[in-house]
Amino acid sequence: MSKSLFAYIRLIIIHAMLLSFWSCGIYSFTGASIPPEARTISVAFFPNDAPLVQPTLSQRFTDELQTKFLRQTNLRLVDNGGDLHFEGSITGYSTTPTAIAGDDRAALNRLTITVRVKFINEYDEKNSFERSFSRFYDYPSELSLSQIENEAIDIINEALVEDIFNQAVVNW
Repeated sequence: MSKSLFAYIRLIIIHAMLLSFWSCGIYSFTGASIPPEARTISVAFFPNDAPLVQPTLSQRFTDELQTKFLRQTNLRLVDNGGDLHFEGSITGYSTTPTAIAGDDRAALNRLTITVRVKFINEYDEKNSFERSFSRFYDYPSELSLSQIENEAIDIINEALVEDIFNQAVVNW
């Protein structure tokens, strides 16, 4: 078999594989498994119901969740009633000492954020859920919360959103 014929056959096989993944409508290269009928997503605003309220956290978290789905899927964002729908609230925002130094002082502090999420999948009810997700960020006790807060919130939000995305649409 000639080299060019072999390359041509290989190209056809690769195209056929890609076409089959694309045409079934439920596979994406991000690992998302979304029902082929689903076209829209809605993410309700997540209010901050935690005892300690960080003023920008609700908007930042909601925006991060919306952005993840818009970047990683072909779903269109709608205000409410999406084929996939998220709602919930921020239920925890706290900082606690986690590691004690030799002189009984905290060596590390931990910022923890907890989010209660209700996910409704209109086309695949068995994948709907309601549960809490929690993530933390450890930082040296020599630093104040205000010194690390923006970076910590970004890192925690990214991890929370990844966990929620995986629970909702990555069924591995």
